[in-house]
Amino acid sequence: MTTLASQEEAPAFPVLQQDMGIDPGTVYVPAEPDRVLWGRLPCRTDTAVATVAAGSTVLIDTVSHEGILEDQGSDPLRYFGNHGVERADVLADAVAVAARRSREPGVGPHIVTGPIAVAGARPGDLLAVRIDALTMRAPYGVVSTRHGRGVLSGRAGFDGDYGQFCRVVPGDDHWSATMPLDTSGNAGHAKFPLAPFLGIIGVATDTGTRVNSVPPGPHGGNIDVKLLTAGATLFLPVQVPEALLYIGDPHFAQGDGEVALTALEAPLRARLTLDLIPAAEIAGGFGGRIGPFAAAHGLLIPTGLHADLNTALELCVTHAVELVSGLFEADPRQAYLYLSAAADFTISQAVDQVRGVHAAVRRSDFGRAADTAFARRVLERVR
Repeated sequence: MTTLASQEEAPAFPVLQQDMGIDPGTVYVPAEPDRVLWGRLPCRTDTAVATVAAGSTVLIDTVSHEGILEDQGSDPLRYFGNHGVERADVLADAVAVAARRSREPGVGPHIVTGPIAVAGARPGDLLAVRIDALTMRAPYGVVSTRHGRGVLSGRAGFDGDYGQFCRVVPGDDHWSATMPLDTSGNAGHAKFPLAPFLGIIGVATDTGTRVNSVPPGPHGGNIDVKLLTAGATLFLPVQVPEALLYIGDPHFAQGDGEVALTALEAPLRARLTLDLIPAAEIAGGFGGRIGPFAAAHGLLIPTGLHADLNTALELCVTHAVELVSGLFEADPRQAYLYLSAAADFTISQAVDQVRGVHAAVRRSDFGRAADTAFARRVLERVR
């Protein structure tokens, strides 16, 4: 019989190093030191590392910040080696970023790959980012709390900088992660399923300087909505010409709220298809205020983002009313009543300076959709 302990001794799958498995003709953006930013997000003055046409598919590598941060020694070979990871199973691009890039004091921890220009994108358009596939690049990850940012910060016993290395193990029909229930490992292990997604998907801000990577906003960024797994589409309001897309903060699993500070942070390769909804189509079919929202797995997923959690909820409800009204020609007051009876409003994350709330609105609850290009373009992504 294979025990949990013996499963943990060998990698669940080989690491996916940079350039491995890339088919000829693929638009590929590796997480090389000169194609990533650390702790800040692209702005309007940044130069794209690649340019694609609307409708193009691109393959993008990401690396996790966990294992390379200063409080972990800034040396992923040593950090992961101390947890039993062989040198060949540490990602070479993570080693290169740690060696060749530096992070300013006080900025975010995240490493983002990009930006990628989408030819023809203009402010007022929506960039539709379809997540075609997410591939785990390493059979391990880290969850941590630090900097007094967790929900229980200030409470005795929960402050400090600490974390847990976790290995990936196979199951009958899914991957899981394991973590010990005490620091000695004598109390046994917890085992939880994986559902990889990108914590950060965003477009460049209309600013002359790069903003901190931690708080999300109208540009998207660190929204941490765990429903954005493969098959989802995130709609982002374009802020600057050519959009300048970037991704990062890869996760293997996260609970809604992300209460300690991080998810199970671990590297992913993303295959994305990038489309545009022109401003004219939006104006012709939607009367509300556009913010980041998604369509995924039979759901419409509006968001609300604000430093105050109550205000974030209010913004998410308002956004949901506007979407239901615009997509299904509902009276706003009737949409409000429907949402109270049938939709779920959930804390996405409560630890990133700006709090996030997202809603889950079932497409199947509605019949006829509005006869607009905007409704067609959005609802075709819900499946």
